[in-house]
Amino acid sequence: MNHWLVKSEPFKYSWEKFNKDGRTFWDGVRNYQARNNLREMKEGDLVLFYHSNEGKNVVGVAKVAKEAYQDPTTSDPNWVVVDLVPVETLKNPVTLAQIKAEESLKDISLVKQGRLSVMPLRAEEFDKILEMGS
Repeated sequence: MNHWLVKSEPFKYSWEKFNKDGRTFWDGVRNYQARNNLREMKEGDLVLFYHSNEGKNVVGVAKVAKEAYQDPTTSDPNWVVVDLVPVETLKNPVTLAQIKAEESLKDISLVKQGRLSVMPLRAEEFDKILEMGS
């Protein structure tokens, strides 16, 4: 199993809306590295949901429900989406400041490549963020 982090601005698509919807396709990715990460996602992979810009915190855990397919919001075949379903809300959101302050997380893409919207995490990084949020 792989582990990921996806970012969304809460005013565009919030964790609360995602939970209400129960399932969504992750669209709007127009960065090649993020797109390639979407293509690598496998059904059952776990995904941290991060609120960017407002909040700047990890708020929940999702799961990949369907692997990459053509983004229905564009006719350009270069862009893909995956389906995600919510799994759980973190008891305590984990802030970007907390992540930056944690030595074991200093090399994750969220810190190193702040603008990347879909990024891989090592299992121990994923688990550390979950621990920080419990």
